[in-house]
Amino acid sequence: MSTFIKNSVSTLDALLDRLGQIIQPVDGLPALALRLYLVPVFWTAGMNKLAAFSDTIAWFGADGLGLPFPTIMASLATGTELSGAVLLALGLFTRWISIPLIVTMLVAIFTVHLPNGWQAIADQTAPFANMRVMEAGDKIQAAREILKEHGDYDWLTSSGNFAIINNGVEFAVTYLVMLLALIKMGGGRFVSVDYWVRRVVKRWVR
Repeated sequence: MSTFIKNSVSTLDALLDRLGQIIQPVDGLPALALRLYLVPVFWTAGMNKLAAFSDTIAWFGADGLGLPFPTIMASLATGTELSGAVLLALGLFTRWISIPLIVTMLVAIFTVHLPNGWQAIADQTAPFANMRVMEAGDKIQAAREILKEHGDYDWLTSSGNFAIINNGVEFAVTYLVMLLALIKMGGGRFVSVDYWVRRVVKRWVR
């Protein structure tokens, strides 16, 4: 029995090694997918901060997060998100830009999202539903009843069902994990400027 298990494991390992060899020419695609997923996330966040920069500074300061040096902090966050989106799109300095982007995610997690629990969208049936999420169910039901009585509910919901934003850490943690993966993977073979710059540099130093 133990011999059969060993042989099965060896066969499976050999198949996986062969599969790895087959997909090697396109092994940069997962990194590309992560980068392109994150580009609009950080671009939108940065542009929203920039479009109302005075409000962003106030929110970073006494009117919101209570962080020291709010102008500097807001500038760093906005600049990191916008430059991060551009560099991720190009696959340039992918590992390096992932580090300050991770810092922005950590700041967001601990200063904004953590008190709200895990879930980004309040869903009573989802795992890690805290009391805040459980109470949201009654509120969304009351809102639906008001809209059905006083509005065109079919039109109001034609673009999707109403939901309560819980603003938990779910999305921020997801982005952080993706950035950690990019630190390990880099921009991706063949699909990033990093890869081609590295090839040119290696040829030049020879």
